[in-house]
Amino acid sequence: MKHVSELLRTATQTQVRMPTRRAIAKQQTRNRVLAAARKLFSEHGYEGATIRDIAAAAEMSTGAVFANFADKADLFREIVHADMEAISEAMRQAAADVSAVDEALLRMFAAGYGFYENRLPLARAAIAVSWAPGEGADLRARLPRRQIASLFEVPLEAAATRGELSQDPETTLRSDMLVEAYVANFRHLIFLEWSQKQVLDRARDQIRVIMAGARPG
Repeated sequence: MKHVSELLRTATQTQVRMPTRRAIAKQQTRNRVLAAARKLFSEHGYEGATIRDIAAAAEMSTGAVFANFADKADLFREIVHADMEAISEAMRQAAADVSAVDEALLRMFAAGYGFYENRLPLARAAIAVSWAPGEGADLRARLPRRQIASLFEVPLEAAATRGELSQDPETTLRSDMLVEAYVANFRHLIFLEWSQKQVLDRARDQIRVIMAGARPG
């Protein structure tokens, strides 16, 4: 009986607190602002979308926006970070159940580029802001480059295990090189207006060259 009473007391003490109405309303407001900002950044880029425009699109005052985000840069950083998480998940799913390492890597590249296919101004803004003085350093620090590199490591390690690659394919170095190639190709999509097919043809060649030295004997 003592054991049961102790369990009941512990359960009572550790009950999960339900969010308050105020907390729920605040999160709903943030979500409305983020949705409006994402749409405008995707259509007009970073410079072309103002806080006033974002507030109007969210059907709220600029004060409500500033009550949830310090400034436009803070709002933009949160969107970019969320996108990077979504891209990581899309890459992970794209490579699932694909055995050939080159094909798995190419599908991961395609998932990343496909995410921005209809919102290139947002990708352009992310690149431009990430290299801007001041706020760019903070944005770069938030970008999960190592997280994406670790995703590339998965098919590399699996290929080494089954003998498609050598037992020491220098996984960390090659995954970092793959990230550099993946990011660099956005320049062709955004500024040179290459098609998805053109970029993926280039990515296929990049993957082939990067992986060339990892083939067994």
